[in-house]
Amino acid sequence: MRLMGLDLGDATIGVAVSDPLGFTAQGICTLRRRSHREDMAELKRLAAEYGVEAFVLGLPLNLDGTRGSAVDKAESFADHLRREFALPVYFQDERLTTVAAHKTLLENDTSRKKRRQVVDKLAAVLILQTYLDNPNTIK
Repeated sequence: MRLMGLDLGDATIGVAVSDPLGFTAQGICTLRRRSHREDMAELKRLAAEYGVEAFVLGLPLNLDGTRGSAVDKAESFADHLRREFALPVYFQDERLTTVAAHKTLLENDTSRKKRRQVVDKLAAVLILQTYLDNPNTIK
């Protein structure tokens, strides 16, 4: 089953997809958020292109594991995905994924400009790969 991983932000959405067998995650793009309708249209295009059967959405818990306002936004977005696509949406704890993405890019000597362009996509890869490695985490 092919999955799409999403790193939801206020200004962007990082997008990754799994390989058809569900072993590895690959970054696809970072979408600039425009409007709900345009965001969903672009996600529909990508989901159709890659044959996506479910979504894995990063769940932005606080560092201590408690729920904050960002979790409410993620859950609301998940409800929209379910209505728009009629596909399952799973959650994956995303604490520190953006930090890990920045660290990886720094270790690879990626320029600041390039980091800004790819950090959300890499965070989506980390969210999806974590889910693929242990799919029984958060549903």
